[in-house]
Amino acid sequence: MATNTILTGDRPTGKLHIGHYLGSLKNRVQLQNEGKYKMFIMIADMQALTDNARNPEKVRNSLIQVALDYLSVGIDPAKTTILVQSQIPALNELTMYYLDLVSVSRLERNPTVKSEIQQKGFGQSIPAGFLTYPVSQASDITAFKADTVPVGDDQEPMIEQTREIVRTFNRTYNVDTLVEPEGVFPPKGQGRLPGIDGNAKMSKSLGNCIYLSDTADEVTKKVMSMYTDPEHVHVEDPGKIEGNTVFTYLDAFATDTDKVNQLKEQYQAGGLGDVKVKRYLNDVLQEILEPIRQRRAEYEKDIPSVYKMLEEGSAKANEVANQTLQEVRDAIGVNYFQGK
Repeated sequence: MATNTILTGDRPTGKLHIGHYLGSLKNRVQLQNEGKYKMFIMIADMQALTDNARNPEKVRNSLIQVALDYLSVGIDPAKTTILVQSQIPALNELTMYYLDLVSVSRLERNPTVKSEIQQKGFGQSIPAGFLTYPVSQASDITAFKADTVPVGDDQEPMIEQTREIVRTFNRTYNVDTLVEPEGVFPPKGQGRLPGIDGNAKMSKSLGNCIYLSDTADEVTKKVMSMYTDPEHVHVEDPGKIEGNTVFTYLDAFATDTDKVNQLKEQYQAGGLGDVKVKRYLNDVLQEILEPIRQRRAEYEKDIPSVYKMLEEGSAKANEVANQTLQEVRDAIGVNYFQGK
């Protein structure tokens, strides 16, 4: 019987890649199948619109792609509620109440928001929705009374901001209505996967991703073009493991650690070419991705049923969020006409 509640999710700004699989999707499937949790997975389209409001087609088109990626990796709608953020009206009202409990200066101090504002080059033209999206995230988490939130390390400030809002709300209205969540972060050493170009971050915007939906040929082409040790020019040259993207991926995905260690020793000593190592990595990735591709192909045959699944999941989530909203209204005292 599920005793804890998990909320997690993704922004629909493109197809998901193997970095998402390693960092979150694989773990979600495992948590789902343990049966210990009541699980909600949100496709956060409203959050995606905070910096894509003038390109809504990108978000709309990505919605179904993310849903297909979820289903193809093994997220099961019978065990996990998959929902679309914009289809849960209660989240907007909760956000309005929480905004009254947070200062602008506190939002501006959020390290993740500060970093992303710089990355996106907003300058002085920061969309208000973007600045306040940590409050929207707090609404998402508290609406479902999630006490467990699996996120990346960069999201720790978001979890802390949610915890602050929960404490402030409960203290201000002298209730225990909202649940304070705990973040669950990746094990040390399992942070972000680098891009195939050697960039520290695999990113859709940088075009350095291997997508879960890539064909076998596309995966092979990307693996064979991966960044290695630029000084390892000839097969007989000793090569470096550190910063070598191919070995980083092997550490992340290969299950035969003895084989990987053997390749590392041979590569460092000299006498092992990049092509041979890349071919082994390609075999490892193809073995993981082939069943995911096959499941995706099956779901792609009936897209209307995927939309139906999202609609049903959102309706189920609506019931939970509306119950929380009623409790919040009661705590504040704005249920003016109830019982009249």
